[in-house]
Amino acid sequence: MGRIVKVECHSGYSYAERPIAIETGGLRMDIEEILNEATTPEGRFFKVKIFDGRVIDLEYDEAKDEWKASE
Repeated sequence: MGRIVKVECHSGYSYAERPIAIETGGLRMDIEEILNEATTPEGRFFKVKIFDGRVIDLEYDEAKDEWKASE
């Protein structure tokens, strides 16, 4: 899908309930809005808008415990 990133999440009932921020290349970017979300066979998917207006797709692979991002 894309590059591996760190994602800070709100985790209530389950892990990765709602992403709060993305960290890549030492830069932390706040998520302003979740535009879409879905559960996939591999884990979770989110389409988010970050602080500067860019839209990023985030995918969490539960088996690998890994987040990937693409624009």
